[in-house]
Amino acid sequence: MRPQPLRGLLLAAGAGSRMGGPKALVTGEDGAPWLVHGVSALLDGGCDAVTVVLGASAQEAVPLLPAGPVTHVVAADWADGLSASLRAGLAAVAGSDAAAVMVSLVDLPDVGAEVVRRVAAAAAGPETLARATYDGRPGHPVLLGRDHWRGVLDEAGGDAGARGYLAVHEVLAVECGDLATGRDVDRRP
Repeated sequence: MRPQPLRGLLLAAGAGSRMGGPKALVTGEDGAPWLVHGVSALLDGGCDAVTVVLGASAQEAVPLLPAGPVTHVVAADWADGLSASLRAGLAAVAGSDAAAVMVSLVDLPDVGAEVVRRVAAAAAGPETLARATYDGRPGHPVLLGRDHWRGVLDEAGGDAGARGYLAVHEVLAVECGDLATGRDVDRRP
């Protein structure tokens, strides 16, 4: 049973130095920017609304955001790493009525709505901590119940995001290896 309401949080602020440019602007094989794919995966997977965290490419990315229940926030300190994006995103949704956020990354082009739906269905409520795994390997998306947001914010640092917090708390692993690889893409093929 998925948490009610569930907010999607797409982290898309980085400069993509290994990629040769911001990953939010990379166009996938289907011709759509990864930014659009990430938002669609969250919405089609059951999120009531999506907040996108932008940074390096904010001016170019905003016009790409699809219509619907999609907002964005710019992480001014995006260059400090993934934790800066996560902090900006959680701050942006703190005033919402969301019981949980489904955190995903823009550079996961093979993670679709089916993965989001499966992770959301596996847990419920503000006490939830769950994440997709791929052949047993932890990955994204990560479902953070509201009860954990403060702890995640206190632990987040550098490019690690919520990794430290998740390492010391019980997290429901939701196997999704039959749906996607869950690999983030850092370089162009």
